[in-house]
Amino acid sequence: MITPIPWPEGYSAAAAFTFDVDAESAVLSGMPHMRDRVTLMSQQSYGPSVGVPRLLRLLDGFGIRSTFFVPGYTAECYPATVEEILDSGHEVAHHGYLHESLVGKSRQEEADILDRGLEVLESRFGVRPAGYRAPFWEMNWHSAELLVDRGFRYDSTLMNADHPYLLSTPSGPIVEIPIHWGLDDWGHYCFIPEMAGNAQFTSPQNLAAMWRDDASAVLDEGGLWTLTNHPFLSGRPARVRALATIVEHVLDRGDTWVGALTDIAAHVESLDLEPVTLTRPSLDADKS
Repeated sequence: MITPIPWPEGYSAAAAFTFDVDAESAVLSGMPHMRDRVTLMSQQSYGPSVGVPRLLRLLDGFGIRSTFFVPGYTAECYPATVEEILDSGHEVAHHGYLHESLVGKSRQEEADILDRGLEVLESRFGVRPAGYRAPFWEMNWHSAELLVDRGFRYDSTLMNADHPYLLSTPSGPIVEIPIHWGLDDWGHYCFIPEMAGNAQFTSPQNLAAMWRDDASAVLDEGGLWTLTNHPFLSGRPARVRALATIVEHVLDRGDTWVGALTDIAAHVESLDLEPVTLTRPSLDADKS
């Protein structure tokens, strides 16, 4: 059973504002022919070129530290953006190389993707990331073990709790920082021809109201509220303005610790938690 955890002295809950800097990689991973669509590629490049600087100004204004999940391909294409994130004091974490879906990938295929992304971040920026988030939030049952083998301290991919916990793997435990599709801007703001959305965008004010309500409920229960935004989506002016109201709402509570995921993971590691084991469901067909 995954139970609530104590937070640092003076806080009864925690929140994190995280960003997936997918840029072109989210499209090219499954549809490489899309690179010939100039308008679409320009939309994706808006994230690192315009959205990230605007979001960094927002975070700086509130004095909070965040986590940016950066695919290796994005880091190669936009090194100045990665440097700006790091220079601003934020965490850069692993998000695949080309934002590859891991569904059906073998252990070795997945390991190769992990290592390629690690090589880019380490060789170009001197970053050995502590955290990982699977592209499309799709892991395999062997994924967490691969992360532990490479020295990752936390993952932020699973959806089975309102609190962080220690996830058991054959190679040792890793901190799991849960997320949820409902706390992701993709389903509300994203339109990619032939790939995602129907161009019926959610009003930033309405989405902010929904997220504020969700934050209040989770934080009232002493949980961890983790929001995921994509700079090519939520980096646009009206959406950043709406995001600011959510940050204000969380900070105004006065009881909520807001930080980067690596800081939250370090806190979880300091607690004497029993690792949780996840079991792959069996079916009758498995017995035949």
